[in-house]
Amino acid sequence: RAQQILALIEDTKAEISDDGRSGQIRIGAIPTIAPFFLPDLLRQFSTEFPAASIIVQEDTTDHLLKRCTQGEIDLAILALPVPAKYLEVEELFQEELLLVLPPDHPLVNKPQIRLNDIKSLPFVLLDEAHCLSDNIVSFCRQRSFHPVAVEQTSQLAMVQELVSLSHGISMVPQMARKLDQSDRRVYRSMSGTRPVRKIAMVWNPYRFQSRLLQAFQERLRAYARQQDACPS
Repeated sequence: RAQQILALIEDTKAEISDDGRSGQIRIGAIPTIAPFFLPDLLRQFSTEFPAASIIVQEDTTDHLLKRCTQGEIDLAILALPVPAKYLEVEELFQEELLLVLPPDHPLVNKPQIRLNDIKSLPFVLLDEAHCLSDNIVSFCRQRSFHPVAVEQTSQLAMVQELVSLSHGISMVPQMARKLDQSDRRVYRSMSGTRPVRKIAMVWNPYRFQSRLLQAFQERLRAYARQQDACPS
């Protein structure tokens, strides 16, 4: 009850000072989204709303959902599915997960890469705290095989580097591939049904939603439409 009272006081203060142009927004995002998706969006929003302050927190899905429920952050950007009780979830877009290979890998020059070509190959994946690994494993399991992870790491950049060193292959979100200028890795789309992940925003509808936050949500929706990289 004390926490509810404090939350009510905080929301009341925010509502009194809500002018739609200034104030603070607390945004959370998972590590496989934050550095690739947010910078340009935040830059555009700061230009339009120079009096606004945006705080970004990067964390795992479970922690962000807990913080969103407790009102510690105003909005979270995550990959679906999420076990979001009492939270509002809105899908923003889908993006392809691209196969990443070392440049000297035999599959690089193959016109089409099918699931049978990668079933027996070792994978480099993020550790279990990251939902991207769940997305990859789920896609593979739905097609009757389980990827063998020979190495796991906590950073997507390390996954890419380990692939470059021929430790294994992996799958990487398209938004991360767009920023990768290295010639030490080759990205390919899978033939047939391609792996994708769904990106969503999550917020607590029981907390006060400032006009500034609503403006950010609208800019986020518009920006997401531009980024949609789901294969047809």
